[in-house]
Amino acid sequence: MFSINESDKCVYSKFEHGKGVIIYLYVDDMLIFSTDLEEIEKTKCFLSSKFSMKDMGEADVIFGIKIIRNNDGIHLSQSHYIEKVLGRFNYKDCSPVATPFDPTYKLTRNSGRSIAQLSMQMS
Repeated sequence: MFSINESDKCVYSKFEHGKGVIIYLYVDDMLIFSTDLEEIEKTKCFLSSKFSMKDMGEADVIFGIKIIRNNDGIHLSQSHYIEKVLGRFNYKDCSPVATPFDPTYKLTRNSGRSIAQLSMQMS
């Protein structure tokens, strides 16, 4: 049984016997994560028995984010999306500039209380 993530209603997860599967579903796109290929296959088999779906293989780009796999692991890049936006507004040949950020600044983990997105009130 998959459980829904309370912070993001597009995320479903199932963890049993030390193995886990995470599904990200948005409109008609789906991404399935797991450290176990057999669990991914079981999940796809289950979902395809309930819904009409097409297996597109390993994701290369999803939600405007490019997935880059190499020996170091998996890296995510939004360069694909940025290039698309620059092209749309005829700025594809513009010159890049440095982002004003102090590289010596150390980021720390957010220690605040998390808030469910759907329970936030608009001001």
